[in-house]
Amino acid sequence: MNGLWLVARREIVTRGRTKGFIAGLVVSAVLVGAFAFLPKVFDGPDSYTVGIVGSSALQPALTATAGETEVTTRPFADEAAARRAVLDGDVDAAVVDDRRVLADGEVDRELGALLESAHRTAQTQKQLADAGLDPAKVGQAMQVAPLEQVSVGADTRYAAARTGIATIVVFVLFFLIFQSAMFVAMGVVEEKGSRIVEILLTSIRPWQLLGGKVLGLGVLALANLVVIMVVGLGAAAATGFAVDLPPGMAGIVLGTLFWFLLGYAFFSVLAAALSSLVSRQEEVSSVLTPLQMLVMVSYFVAFFATMEPGTALARIMSLIPPFSSMVMPVRMAGGEVPLWEIGLAAALMLVATAGMLAVGARIYERAVLRTGARVKLAEVVR
Repeated sequence: MNGLWLVARREIVTRGRTKGFIAGLVVSAVLVGAFAFLPKVFDGPDSYTVGIVGSSALQPALTATAGETEVTTRPFADEAAARRAVLDGDVDAAVVDDRRVLADGEVDRELGALLESAHRTAQTQKQLADAGLDPAKVGQAMQVAPLEQVSVGADTRYAAARTGIATIVVFVLFFLIFQSAMFVAMGVVEEKGSRIVEILLTSIRPWQLLGGKVLGLGVLALANLVVIMVVGLGAAAATGFAVDLPPGMAGIVLGTLFWFLLGYAFFSVLAAALSSLVSRQEEVSSVLTPLQMLVMVSYFVAFFATMEPGTALARIMSLIPPFSSMVMPVRMAGGEVPLWEIGLAAALMLVATAGMLAVGARIYERAVLRTGARVKLAEVVR
């Protein structure tokens, strides 16, 4: 076991210090943080300036209906002055004699709704006062308790948030699993092509070299995933979107980490076994075709599951290894999944990962020392 930990430590120290890994970690964090802040950037302004022409009861009504949006009013002597202010951008809109709204193009949707609501409130109070009625008493008499809404089906309050989280989980898992498996494959071919593996295997066993490489690069990939999650949740809290997150986020986070580890172990060992058949970097992409197909199918099914997590296809594929490593965490993020399905999928994936470790280690041991021409998989298996 000392050899395995020694190789793992070497991979962590060597790869973790490279500019590529550090740059990738920083870029991932920046992209996730920027993605969380995009809705804030593209939202409309939180404050408006409205011009008022003539005697108007609109100002107090605007203050009452604006809520958290800041609305500032500016008086103008006549309509011509208000038009110039609108065209110059000094005000977002101008209300003339409580009858017309002047704007440069279309009125902003949020501002238009505020003005319409304030106008309706002001005019209603005016008409009640003209009729000799007390607006305050009338408003009090018209206040009634809202109807209580009780859902007899699934709770859909967090449906949009769950879909968004599931989509992010798909992209993150696909990117990290595929990238990490490629790192393992390139490392195996690099050591084999340079004949360094022959020196290493004089001191340690093949399974220790393979296991240490997978373990070390897995630690780095897990660190990348943790950074992405921490930055994403932190950005959600900073932007105020955390209140819209569905309950059970801790389970979603832990589930994503668990399924990532299983998926990484399966695909990285498969990548190491297949890449040990070749000795040149140029041949890596061709020999990894089966792995690429498995990852792409898992990705497409998982992406479909983000929209329809309860369909028969999503449920079946979330139980079948290795597709379950991407599909099941997406289903868990997108909605409620029965515990027995999660347990069955996890057990099957653990068995499949253990089987891949046994088979992959045997293929690696038999092929990694055979340099030169590409080794046929059927020959190695025999």
